Amino acid sequence: MTKPPGLSDSLALFPLDGDEALPVPLSGSKLPSYIADHRARLRQRFLDGGAAALPDYELLELVLFRAIPRQDVKPLARRLLETFGDVASVLSAPLPRLLQIEGVGQAVATELKIIEAAAHRMARAKVLRRHVVSSWAQLLDYCHTVMAHREQEQFRVLFLDRKNVLIADEEQARGTVDHVPVYPREVVKRALELNASALILVHNHPSGDPTPSQADIDMTAQVEAAAQALGLSLHDHLIIGRERELSFRAEGYL
Repeated sequence: MTKPPGLSDSLALFPLDGDEALPVPLSGSKLPSYIADHRARLRQRFLDGGAAALPDYELLELVLFRAIPRQDVKPLARRLLETFGDVASVLSAPLPRLLQIEGVGQAVATELKIIEAAAHRMARAKVLRRHVVSSWAQLLDYCHTVMAHREQEQFRVLFLDRKNVLIADEEQARGTVDHVPVYPREVVKRALELNASALILVHNHPSGDPTPSQADIDMTAQVEAAAQALGLSLHDHLIIGRERELSFRAEGYL
């Protein structure tokens, strides 16, 4: 690798990539003691007290340690939080948006997306193959984990068997910040393919307000009509906002 002009030999030991601006000047191959000590203390605090013992920026630091092993990552952690608001929003940010942030390259973006995928799978495992009535709180947690912090609308369908056990959860469509295309015939067709008996529709409102639009109400009525024509039940339609959700069944829309 050609050494950038002005860098010492010690700096040239570590290649520059999209995740790092300028490396911290090093002596040999060891981390400066203040960085090494900080990382050790942070890891120990996490082991002793769990995530509750750390503010958001320090939790993000722990994630960034693996992607950027030889640099102080606190400025980047704070930059991510200033841009997206909280840890959940950082993890769920679209890849192109993440890569626009100074200091974020493929290694950082990949690490964040791995954590997001793991969180989704953990939440999903708590509801899949479970009776939806007895696991309703976990179902809502799962929907919030997967959808509440997205910047575009996403439409999902939860497919249930005759005993109201969740047998499949599938994303049907993605849209813009305020609209997602839904095709009722495709929804019920997929239900028949899965031998499902009932459905729960779920979509998010990136604005944070789960109040249904007239388009949401009309679409729900169309799906319900298509489902009833084929002997399927539409149990509910959940709209996921940032802080709360709205149930069409509870609000009298169904």
